[in-house]
Amino acid sequence: MTPDKQLRFWLIGLGLFVLALWLLSNMLLPFVVGLAIAYLLDPTVDRLERLGLPRWLATSLVLLGFLLVLVVMILLLVPLVQGQTTHLLQVLPDYVAVVKERALPALDRLVHRLPPADVERLRAAAGNYAGDVAGWIANVITGILSRGLALFDVLSVMFITPIVAFYLLRDWDLMVEKVDGWLPRHHAEAVREQADAVNVTLSGFVRGQASVCLVLGAFYAMGLTVAGLDFGLVIGLLSGLLSFIPYVGSLFGFVVSTGLALLQFDDLWRVAVVVGIFLFGQAVEGNVLTPKLVGDKVGLHAVWVMFALLAGGSLFGFLGVLLAVPVAAVIGVLTRFALRQYLSSSYYRGVEPER
Repeated sequence: MTPDKQLRFWLIGLGLFVLALWLLSNMLLPFVVGLAIAYLLDPTVDRLERLGLPRWLATSLVLLGFLLVLVVMILLLVPLVQGQTTHLLQVLPDYVAVVKERALPALDRLVHRLPPADVERLRAAAGNYAGDVAGWIANVITGILSRGLALFDVLSVMFITPIVAFYLLRDWDLMVEKVDGWLPRHHAEAVREQADAVNVTLSGFVRGQASVCLVLGAFYAMGLTVAGLDFGLVIGLLSGLLSFIPYVGSLFGFVVSTGLALLQFDDLWRVAVVVGIFLFGQAVEGNVLTPKLVGDKVGLHAVWVMFALLAGGSLFGFLGVLLAVPVAAVIGVLTRFALRQYLSSSYYRGVEPER
Protein backbone atom coordinates (compact mmCIF):
# COMPACT_ATOMS: atom_id res chain seq x y z
CA MET A 1 0.00 0.00 0.00
CA THR A 2 1.39 3.41 -0.98
CA PRO A 3 1.91 6.16 1.65
CA ASP A 4 -0.91 8.22 0.08
CA LYS A 5 -3.36 5.35 0.43
CA GLN A 6 -2.26 4.74 4.02
CA LEU A 7 -2.76 8.40 4.88
CA ARG A 8 -6.18 8.41 3.24
CA PHE A 9 -7.14 5.25 5.13
CA TRP A 10 -6.23 6.70 8.54
CA LEU A 11 -7.83 10.07 7.82
CA ILE A 12 -11.09 8.36 6.85
CA GLY A 13 -10.92 6.24 10.00
CA LEU A 14 -10.33 9.33 12.15
CA GLY A 15 -13.24 11.13 10.50
CA LEU A 16 -15.59 8.17 11.10
CA PHE A 17 -14.45 7.98 14.74
CA VAL A 18 -15.16 11.69 15.34
CA LEU A 19 -18.53 11.37 13.60
CA ALA A 20 -19.50 8.38 15.76
CA LEU A 21 -18.38 10.26 18.86
CA TRP A 22 -20.55 13.23 17.91
CA LEU A 23 -23.60 11.08 17.09
CA LEU A 24 -23.35 9.05 20.31
CA SER A 25 -22.27 11.89 22.61
CA ASN A 26 -25.60 11.86 24.48
CA MET A 27 -25.12 8.30 25.77
CA LEU A 28 -21.33 8.01 26.15
CA LEU A 29 -21.02 9.87 29.44
CA PRO A 30 -21.01 6.85 31.85
CA PHE A 31 -18.58 4.99 29.59
CA VAL A 32 -16.16 7.91 29.39
CA VAL A 33 -16.34 8.45 33.15
CA GLY A 34 -15.77 4.73 33.71
CA LEU A 35 -12.79 4.82 31.34
CA ALA A 36 -11.33 7.81 33.21
CA ILE A 37 -11.72 6.06 36.58
CA ALA A 38 -10.11 2.89 35.20
CA TYR A 39 -7.21 4.89 33.77
CA LEU A 40 -6.60 6.69 37.07
CA LEU A 41 -6.81 3.55 39.21
CA ASP A 42 -4.90 1.16 36.94
CA PRO A 43 -1.43 1.88 38.48
CA THR A 44 -2.77 1.02 41.95
CA VAL A 45 -4.29 -2.24 40.69
CA ASP A 46 -0.99 -3.09 38.98
CA ARG A 47 0.87 -2.62 42.27
CA LEU A 48 -1.51 -4.96 44.11
CA GLU A 49 -1.25 -7.48 41.30
CA ARG A 50 2.54 -7.45 41.59
CA LEU A 51 2.12 -8.20 45.30
CA GLY A 52 0.36 -11.45 44.38
CA LEU A 53 -3.35 -10.58 44.36
CA PRO A 54 -5.49 -11.81 41.46
CA ARG A 55 -6.43 -9.09 39.01
CA TRP A 56 -10.15 -9.35 39.75
CA LEU A 57 -9.58 -9.09 43.52
CA ALA A 58 -7.22 -6.14 43.19
CA THR A 59 -9.74 -4.42 40.91
CA SER A 60 -12.59 -5.03 43.36
CA LEU A 61 -10.63 -3.73 46.37
CA VAL A 62 -9.35 -0.60 44.63
CA LEU A 63 -12.70 0.28 43.08
CA LEU A 64 -14.61 -0.31 46.32
CA GLY A 65 -12.10 1.83 48.21
CA PHE A 66 -12.45 4.60 45.63
CA LEU A 67 -16.26 4.52 45.80
CA LEU A 68 -16.19 4.43 49.59
CA VAL A 69 -13.99 7.53 49.76
CA LEU A 70 -16.24 9.27 47.25
CA VAL A 71 -19.41 8.44 49.20
CA VAL A 72 -17.87 9.57 52.51
CA MET A 73 -16.79 12.89 50.97
CA ILE A 74 -20.29 13.45 49.57
CA LEU A 75 -21.94 12.61 52.90
CA LEU A 76 -19.63 15.01 54.72
CA LEU A 77 -19.86 17.88 52.26
CA VAL A 78 -23.51 17.84 51.22
CA PRO A 79 -24.92 18.96 54.63
CA LEU A 80 -22.32 21.74 54.89
CA VAL A 81 -22.98 23.00 51.37
CA GLN A 82 -26.74 22.76 51.92
CA GLY A 83 -26.49 24.77 55.13
CA GLN A 84 -24.46 27.50 53.47
CA THR A 85 -26.86 27.62 50.52
CA THR A 86 -29.78 28.09 52.91
CA HIS A 87 -27.84 30.83 54.67
CA LEU A 88 -27.19 32.53 51.32
CA LEU A 89 -30.90 32.70 50.57
CA GLN A 90 -31.48 34.27 53.98
CA VAL A 91 -28.81 36.99 53.75
CA LEU A 92 -29.12 37.73 50.02
CA PRO A 93 -31.62 40.60 50.56
CA ASP A 94 -29.18 42.18 53.03
CA TYR A 95 -26.35 41.99 50.49
CA VAL A 96 -28.55 43.58 47.83
CA ALA A 97 -29.35 46.41 50.24
CA VAL A 98 -25.65 46.95 50.98
CA VAL A 99 -24.86 47.12 47.26
CA LYS A 100 -27.58 49.72 46.75
CA GLU A 101 -26.33 51.71 49.73
CA ARG A 102 -22.61 51.68 48.90
CA ALA A 103 -22.06 51.01 45.22
CA LEU A 104 -24.92 52.80 43.46
CA PRO A 105 -24.26 56.28 44.95
CA ALA A 106 -20.58 56.07 44.01
CA LEU A 107 -21.51 54.95 40.50
CA ASP A 108 -23.98 57.80 40.13
CA ARG A 109 -21.35 60.34 41.18
CA LEU A 110 -18.93 58.93 38.63
CA VAL A 111 -21.52 59.00 35.86
CA HIS A 112 -22.53 62.61 36.59
CA ARG A 113 -18.92 63.73 36.16
CA LEU A 114 -18.82 62.47 32.58
CA PRO A 115 -20.20 64.37 29.57
CA PRO A 116 -23.68 63.19 28.50
CA ALA A 117 -22.39 62.00 25.12
CA ASP A 118 -19.74 59.81 26.75
CA VAL A 119 -22.32 58.38 29.14
CA GLU A 120 -24.59 57.35 26.28
CA ARG A 121 -21.71 55.74 24.39
CA LEU A 122 -20.59 53.87 27.52
CA ARG A 123 -24.12 52.63 28.16
CA ALA A 124 -24.53 51.43 24.58
CA ALA A 125 -21.11 49.73 24.52
CA ALA A 126 -21.64 48.14 27.93
CA GLY A 127 -25.04 46.85 26.91
CA ASN A 128 -23.73 45.35 23.67
CA TYR A 129 -20.67 43.73 25.22
CA ALA A 130 -22.58 42.51 28.26
CA GLY A 131 -25.20 40.96 26.04
CA ASP A 132 -22.61 39.26 23.84
CA VAL A 133 -20.63 37.91 26.79
CA ALA A 134 -23.74 36.77 28.62
CA GLY A 135 -25.07 35.09 25.50
CA TRP A 136 -21.77 33.29 24.87
CA ILE A 137 -21.54 32.08 28.49
CA ALA A 138 -25.18 30.99 28.43
CA ASN A 139 -24.63 29.06 25.20
CA VAL A 140 -21.59 27.24 26.61
CA ILE A 141 -23.35 26.35 29.88
CA THR A 142 -26.53 25.34 28.07
CA GLY A 143 -24.55 23.17 25.69
CA ILE A 144 -22.72 21.47 28.54
CA LEU A 145 -25.93 20.77 30.43
CA SER A 146 -28.18 19.89 27.51
CA ARG A 147 -25.68 17.52 25.91
CA GLY A 148 -24.45 16.07 29.17
CA LEU A 149 -26.05 15.72 32.54
CA ALA A 150 -29.40 17.25 31.64
CA LEU A 151 -30.18 14.62 28.99
CA PHE A 152 -28.80 11.69 30.90
CA ASP A 153 -30.44 10.29 33.96
CA VAL A 154 -28.09 10.74 36.90
CA LEU A 155 -29.19 7.43 38.37
CA SER A 156 -28.16 5.57 35.22
CA VAL A 157 -24.74 7.22 35.38
CA MET A 158 -24.39 6.20 39.02
CA PHE A 159 -25.22 2.56 38.27
CA ILE A 160 -23.55 2.09 34.87
CA THR A 161 -20.27 3.90 35.57
CA PRO A 162 -19.02 1.57 38.37
CA ILE A 163 -19.80 -1.49 36.23
CA VAL A 164 -17.98 -0.05 33.23
CA ALA A 165 -15.04 0.98 35.43
CA PHE A 166 -14.80 -2.52 36.95
CA TYR A 167 -14.69 -4.39 33.66
CA LEU A 168 -12.31 -1.91 32.02
CA LEU A 169 -10.02 -1.97 35.05
CA ARG A 170 -10.07 -5.77 35.24
CA ASP A 171 -9.31 -6.23 31.54
CA TRP A 172 -7.06 -3.17 31.08
CA ASP A 173 -3.84 -5.07 30.32
CA LEU A 174 -5.66 -7.46 27.99
CA MET A 175 -7.20 -4.56 26.04
CA VAL A 176 -3.83 -2.81 25.73
CA GLU A 177 -2.27 -6.05 24.46
CA LYS A 178 -5.11 -6.56 22.00
CA VAL A 179 -4.87 -3.01 20.60
CA ASP A 180 -1.10 -3.39 20.34
CA GLY A 181 -1.67 -6.44 18.14
CA TRP A 182 -3.78 -4.34 15.76
CA LEU A 183 -1.05 -1.78 15.10
CA PRO A 184 0.38 -1.62 11.56
CA ARG A 185 3.58 -3.63 11.72
CA HIS A 186 5.78 -1.14 9.86
CA HIS A 187 4.91 1.68 12.26
CA ALA A 188 4.21 -0.25 15.46
CA GLU A 189 7.33 0.93 17.27
CA ALA A 190 6.71 4.59 16.45
CA VAL A 191 3.05 4.30 17.53
CA ARG A 192 4.11 2.69 20.82
CA GLU A 193 6.58 5.51 21.49
CA GLN A 194 3.92 8.16 20.89
CA ALA A 195 1.40 6.24 22.99
CA ASP A 196 3.90 6.11 25.86
CA ALA A 197 4.50 9.85 25.47
CA VAL A 198 0.75 10.49 25.57
CA ASN A 199 0.43 8.34 28.69
CA VAL A 200 3.27 10.19 30.46
CA THR A 201 1.84 13.57 29.50
CA LEU A 202 -1.76 12.71 30.36
CA SER A 203 -1.06 10.90 33.63
CA GLY A 204 1.37 13.58 34.76
CA PHE A 205 -1.10 16.37 34.10
CA VAL A 206 -4.34 14.74 35.25
CA ARG A 207 -3.03 13.13 38.44
CA GLY A 208 -0.83 16.09 39.27
CA GLN A 209 -3.49 18.71 38.56
CA ALA A 210 -6.08 16.71 40.51
CA SER A 211 -3.74 16.72 43.51
CA VAL A 212 -3.26 20.47 43.13
CA CYS A 213 -7.05 20.96 43.02
CA LEU A 214 -7.55 18.92 46.21
CA VAL A 215 -4.84 20.78 48.11
CA LEU A 216 -6.01 24.21 46.96
CA GLY A 217 -9.68 23.41 47.61
CA ALA A 218 -8.93 22.27 51.16
CA PHE A 219 -6.67 25.28 51.82
CA TYR A 220 -9.10 27.87 50.45
CA ALA A 221 -12.09 26.28 52.21
CA MET A 222 -10.33 26.16 55.60
CA GLY A 223 -8.69 29.56 55.20
CA LEU A 224 -11.87 31.40 54.23
CA THR A 225 -13.88 29.62 56.94
CA VAL A 226 -11.32 30.54 59.62
CA ALA A 227 -11.33 34.13 58.30
CA GLY A 228 -15.06 34.24 59.06
CA LEU A 229 -16.23 34.74 55.49
CA ASP A 230 -19.79 33.68 54.79
CA PHE A 231 -19.95 30.77 52.31
CA GLY A 232 -16.17 30.39 52.63
CA LEU A 233 -16.45 26.61 52.49
CA VAL A 234 -18.42 26.58 49.22
CA ILE A 235 -16.25 29.26 47.60
CA GLY A 236 -13.07 27.47 48.62
CA LEU A 237 -14.23 24.09 47.31
CA LEU A 238 -15.42 25.58 44.02
CA SER A 239 -12.13 27.47 43.65
CA GLY A 240 -10.20 24.25 44.12
CA LEU A 241 -12.43 22.36 41.68
CA LEU A 242 -12.16 25.09 39.03
CA SER A 243 -8.37 25.15 39.45
CA PHE A 244 -8.31 22.22 37.02
CA ILE A 245 -8.64 25.01 34.45
CA PRO A 246 -5.45 27.05 35.01
CA TYR A 247 -6.01 30.44 36.66
CA VAL A 248 -9.82 30.17 36.48
CA GLY A 249 -10.29 28.73 39.98
CA SER A 250 -8.08 31.27 41.71
CA LEU A 251 -9.59 34.16 39.75
CA PHE A 252 -13.14 33.01 40.53
CA GLY A 253 -12.39 32.57 44.23
CA PHE A 254 -10.51 35.87 44.49
CA VAL A 255 -13.26 37.95 42.84
CA VAL A 256 -16.19 36.30 44.64
CA SER A 257 -14.57 36.15 48.08
CA THR A 258 -13.23 39.71 47.89
CA GLY A 259 -16.63 41.01 46.82
CA LEU A 260 -18.36 39.18 49.67
CA ALA A 261 -15.74 40.38 52.13
CA LEU A 262 -16.34 43.99 51.10
CA LEU A 263 -20.08 43.49 51.67
CA GLN A 264 -19.72 41.56 54.93
CA PHE A 265 -16.84 43.24 56.78
CA ASP A 266 -16.52 46.85 57.84
CA ASP A 267 -12.86 46.43 58.82
CA LEU A 268 -10.48 46.62 55.88
CA TRP A 269 -7.94 44.38 57.58
CA ARG A 270 -10.41 41.49 57.42
CA VAL A 271 -10.83 42.09 53.69
CA ALA A 272 -7.04 42.12 53.42
CA VAL A 273 -6.91 38.71 55.15
CA VAL A 274 -9.23 37.24 52.51
CA VAL A 275 -7.12 38.75 49.73
CA GLY A 276 -3.96 37.45 51.40
CA ILE A 277 -5.34 33.89 51.48
CA PHE A 278 -5.63 33.82 47.70
CA LEU A 279 -2.30 35.57 47.14
CA PHE A 280 -0.62 33.02 49.39
CA GLY A 281 -2.45 30.17 47.67
CA GLN A 282 -1.32 31.40 44.25
CA ALA A 283 2.28 31.73 45.45
CA VAL A 284 2.28 28.20 46.86
CA GLU A 285 0.62 26.79 43.74
CA GLY A 286 3.04 28.45 41.34
CA ASN A 287 6.25 27.80 43.30
CA VAL A 288 5.59 24.53 45.14
CA LEU A 289 2.49 22.55 44.14
CA THR A 290 2.58 22.78 40.34
CA PRO A 291 6.37 22.23 40.00
CA LYS A 292 6.31 19.29 42.43
CA LEU A 293 3.03 17.58 41.52
CA VAL A 294 2.59 18.46 37.84
CA GLY A 295 6.10 19.37 36.72
CA ASP A 296 7.21 21.21 33.62
CA LYS A 297 7.63 18.15 31.36
CA VAL A 298 3.99 17.34 30.62
CA GLY A 299 3.97 19.69 27.65
CA LEU A 300 0.44 21.05 28.20
CA HIS A 301 0.47 24.82 28.26
CA ALA A 302 -2.16 26.56 30.39
CA VAL A 303 -3.61 28.45 27.42
CA TRP A 304 -3.87 25.21 25.41
CA VAL A 305 -5.71 23.51 28.28
CA MET A 306 -8.18 26.40 28.65
CA PHE A 307 -8.83 26.43 24.90
CA ALA A 308 -9.35 22.66 24.85
CA LEU A 309 -11.82 22.73 27.75
CA LEU A 310 -13.87 25.56 26.28
CA ALA A 311 -13.85 24.05 22.79
CA GLY A 312 -14.80 20.61 24.14
CA GLY A 313 -17.65 22.07 26.18
CA SER A 314 -18.96 24.02 23.19
CA LEU A 315 -18.81 21.07 20.78
CA PHE A 316 -19.73 18.05 22.90
CA GLY A 317 -21.09 19.44 26.17
CA PHE A 318 -20.07 17.81 29.44
CA LEU A 319 -18.64 14.85 27.53
CA GLY A 320 -16.37 17.26 25.64
CA VAL A 321 -15.10 18.71 28.93
CA LEU A 322 -14.13 15.21 30.07
CA LEU A 323 -12.38 14.43 26.78
CA ALA A 324 -10.73 17.83 26.35
CA VAL A 325 -7.51 17.19 28.28
CA PRO A 326 -6.85 13.70 26.81
CA VAL A 327 -7.43 15.03 23.29
CA ALA A 328 -5.19 18.02 24.03
CA ALA A 329 -2.46 15.66 25.27
CA VAL A 330 -2.71 13.50 22.13
CA ILE A 331 -2.65 16.51 19.81
CA GLY A 332 0.30 17.99 21.70
CA VAL A 333 2.34 14.77 21.49
CA LEU A 334 1.53 14.26 17.80
CA THR A 335 2.36 17.89 17.04
CA ARG A 336 5.77 17.59 18.71
CA PHE A 337 6.39 14.33 16.82
CA ALA A 338 5.43 15.96 13.50
CA LEU A 339 7.69 18.92 14.29
CA ARG A 340 10.65 16.62 14.99
CA GLN A 341 10.00 14.81 11.72
CA TYR A 342 9.84 18.12 9.88
CA LEU A 343 13.08 19.43 11.41
CA SER A 344 14.91 16.28 10.35
CA SER A 345 13.46 16.24 6.84
CA SER A 346 14.57 17.82 3.58
CA TYR A 347 11.59 20.20 3.76
CA TYR A 348 13.40 22.00 6.58
CA ARG A 349 17.05 21.32 5.75
CA GLY A 350 16.68 21.79 2.02
CA VAL A 351 17.94 19.57 -0.77
CA GLU A 352 21.63 18.89 -0.49
CA PRO A 353 23.55 19.75 -3.67
CA GLU A 354 24.88 16.86 -5.70
CA ARG A 355 28.63 16.31 -5.60
